[in-house]
Formats: sequence, structure tokens, C-alpha cells
Amino acid sequence: MQWYRFVVSGKVQGVFYRKSVSQALMQKQFKGYIQNLNDGTVEVVAEIFDDAFDSFLNILKEGSPLSRVDDIQYEIIDDAQFNTDGFEIRY
Repeated sequence: MQWYRFVVSGKVQGVFYRKSVSQALMQKQFKGYIQNLNDGTVEVVAEIFDDAFDSFLNILKEGSPLSRVDDIQYEIIDDAQFNTDGFEIRY
């Protein structure tokens, strides 16, 4: 299990991307959060088990019906300490 930080770019703000992704990730019981960034990208921070990484990435790529994901960058966060019981949208 690792904590990851993703930055998703493309048409991902104002198209229900956060809502669609957060609902899908909640259903799969991931822990973390999603939020818009000022530069038009979306940040996702999540705790992911190794065998669930591809499934998680597919949810980010799928997004919402109106979204378009152009790129996803990610990194492992070694010292992550987040107090969350589930997956949430941050504003």
C-alpha cells in the first residue's frame, strides 16, 4: 500500500470530473481526496494497494462523460498522513 499524488490535465474542470471520479472511487472503497487546482488541472491524493493501481488509473482516465483526460502525472508520497475515512471532494 502506498499514498500517491496524481495531477490530471485536460478538460477536467467544470465537467463533473471530480464528482464522477469521487463516486467511482468511493464505491471501490479508496481513501483520499480530489480537488481542482488553480492552473486548470485536478489533484487526486489516494491510498492505493499495488493490485488496485491499474483499476484506480482507469477510473481517472474515464472521468465523466463531458471530460477529456490528456495526461496524468503521479508520484509516490512517502510521508503522507491524511485523516480521511473514505474518499472526499475538497473545495
